[in-house]
Amino acid sequence: MKNSVRLAMLFAFACISTALAQSYPNHPIRVIIPWPPGQATDLAARMVSEKLVPVLGQPLVMDNKPGAGGTIGSEFASKQPADGYTLLAGSSGPISISPNVQKVAYDPLKDFAPISLLAVNSYVLVVNPSVPVKNVSELIALLRANPGKYSFSSSGSGASSHLASVLFNSMANVSAVHVPYKGSSPSVADLVSGQVAYTMETVPGVISFVKSGRLRALGVSSAKRSTAMPELPTIADDLPGYEMSGWIGFMAPAGTPREISGRLSREVRKILEIPEIRERFLALGQEPSGNTPEEYAEFLKRQNDRYASIVKQANLKLD
Repeated sequence: MKNSVRLAMLFAFACISTALAQSYPNHPIRVIIPWPPGQATDLAARMVSEKLVPVLGQPLVMDNKPGAGGTIGSEFASKQPADGYTLLAGSSGPISISPNVQKVAYDPLKDFAPISLLAVNSYVLVVNPSVPVKNVSELIALLRANPGKYSFSSSGSGASSHLASVLFNSMANVSAVHVPYKGSSPSVADLVSGQVAYTMETVPGVISFVKSGRLRALGVSSAKRSTAMPELPTIADDLPGYEMSGWIGFMAPAGTPREISGRLSREVRKILEIPEIRERFLALGQEPSGNTPEEYAEFLKRQNDRYASIVKQANLKLD
């Protein structure tokens, strides 16, 4: 009798889950982007969301909630109903890095349901043209000769760009003043105007300024050259062992039904195989990288462990 009841309950649950997946979605989905418009995470999320609209049959509403290195929007998303109608455009800064260098009001591995990785990206070390250097070695020499004189910007304390710069400074044994901003756009704007000397930023955030000559690019943070800026050497060419890459992916509040997260993951992975989308990602210096929720969860665990190790080894602390 007990077995019959258990089987009946399992069958009923399966029917409910199937019905849920088939009826989803029946109203608009909100995508929380914890960065300002135009930032790399924002661009990636919008590209994929645009293609999801006709597939899901409902609008995806972009909701930018920037601040505190992406942690404000990430915290907000973690506290929304787990019904599949709130997604987070997660990224390495607020999910993999900030929890290792400061207290945040969410657990990056427990408070979110992974959906799919969208892309991984490298950073570009850029300087204002007034800074008298033409390569990474010259910048290191200048900073060493002038400890504390020059400043660097970031998209926020604890953001990926911040850690990328701090890791660079630590490995190069240089001292500079950190100036945090609420997102990449104001950070890069002040770099262009000469308010700060250098920064580490994603290709989308700086490529137009580099091409116009308003910024000078010195190197990329990845182990290999960027497909979007192949003329640039890697930072590791002048600073052996340096490597830093970021990631962007869709997540949802923990407890989101697996049928929903699984369906979203499948649709996202299909979109990332579209040649047009792949070309658009690559043009922005991002490598499209879809995966399953289970693979994404393992990726997040590895990222958390890696950044925890970097933070400990470099004794990094937020300003």
